[in-house]
Amino acid sequence: MQIKKFLTNKMIWGVLFGNILYTLTVKFFLLPADMMSSGTTGIALVVNHFTGLDISVFIFCFNVTMLIVGYFCIGKQFALTTIASSVIYPVTLGILNRAFPDIYITKDPLLSALFTGIGLGIALGIVIRSGASTGGMDIPPLVLKKYLNIPVSVSLYVFDFIIIMSQAYYHTAEDLLYGIILLIVTSVMLDKTLLFGATKTEVKIVSRHSDKIKKEILTNIDRGVTVLYGEGGYSSERYDILLSVLSNYELAKVQRIVREIDPEAFIIISHVKEVMGRGFSAEKKYISK
Repeated sequence: MQIKKFLTNKMIWGVLFGNILYTLTVKFFLLPADMMSSGTTGIALVVNHFTGLDISVFIFCFNVTMLIVGYFCIGKQFALTTIASSVIYPVTLGILNRAFPDIYITKDPLLSALFTGIGLGIALGIVIRSGASTGGMDIPPLVLKKYLNIPVSVSLYVFDFIIIMSQAYYHTAEDLLYGIILLIVTSVMLDKTLLFGATKTEVKIVSRHSDKIKKEILTNIDRGVTVLYGEGGYSSERYDILLSVLSNYELAKVQRIVREIDPEAFIIISHVKEVMGRGFSAEKKYISK
């Protein structure tokens, strides 16, 4: 039973897959093109340049150190969700570097910046969505937040800036620009991955035939409807305003239903980043009338 529980644990598989994708991206895109990077990898690149210390060895030692700091400063639960990332990434990177020392996909700086950003952003998003931390340089900002109340985003950007600037010492200005592209792409892909599958569509419908439209949405679309009460600013006529949140592919169905029942209906459509509650983050619950 313990083995089955382990094999079906989504967090474990998410952390494993995310860190392996992170490692593959660093190995086959970032390192061959000698790209600038932030975070633990960026520090490792600086140390490697000045001392020759193996990147994977430094990352492992740094991650373990930060893991210990996180255990004592943040808590046991945090350390448990971080330990896998702290070990998997440096170990797999070391294995790949020794097994495939001269293999790479591209050394073109622009392609490397784009695909490194895509790979790192998706990998980080997968790990975070799994409910874990990537460890390393994620930990100092959390410690500063806890003890000095410095916002995580602020300290994280400051650390990344310092790490990037420390590499600028032995890189060209062009390399710095590619590094900025990498950071932007990583940030965008991280946001996209975190919100993937979570974005929904909100519709507000103002119609004189709101009862018919409401019934159609409830029965044919199987989505909940909230009835709001409004009044026309010019006509002072009272209306029922239907509010419903749909998955994106259901929008066209609702639009068709509304137009068939009331071609003059007023529809407001907006996208929402995340929805929590019955029918979305929780199972639907049907109540008999």
